[in-house]
Amino acid sequence: MASGQGRNQQQPVAPKYINDFSKALAGEVKILLAEVGKLRDEKRALQFEIAELMSIKAKHSADGVYTPNWRPPAAIEGPPAEPAPPPGPAPGGWRTVHPPHVPRRRQQQQLALRAPAPAPPAPAPPPPAPNLPAWAQWRPNPLLAPGAPAGPNMPPMAPPPRSGLFGPKTPPPK
Repeated sequence: MASGQGRNQQQPVAPKYINDFSKALAGEVKILLAEVGKLRDEKRALQFEIAELMSIKAKHSADGVYTPNWRPPAAIEGPPAEPAPPPGPAPGGWRTVHPPHVPRRRQQQQLALRAPAPAPPAPAPPPPAPNLPAWAQWRPNPLLAPGAPAGPNMPPMAPPPRSGLFGPKTPPPK
């Protein structure tokens, strides 16, 4: 490293047009800030004027008579009232719904019409073969078995060729 070469270098000077632009921009910002301050003061003055007008309106009676020393009515102070007892428990949300009144004769007729005819008893399943495990007692229907041959001399059916999710597979690149 050369002696003092990196320490004593001067900062590059900004071109003149950048300095002129910065000064002009600073002047514009000052003008805008002064306008914002003026607007804020005007807003506060208007709010104060509105508050004064509302207080004057409040001092007028219902008859339109102005009372300059008007004060709101003071609360009547008396002996402290006893606190009200707590309210009792609220009624429950569930309600009992009673069925409509039906005479007995009519009720018996309706029950007779609603009663279904007795179903014939179902045939009892054949007794399981003795000395067989539980899984061996189940006998599937051979007519409903999947892949069962349709006839005695028919060869077993092969599944259709597999195709991809989006159609047949393409051969690998060579």
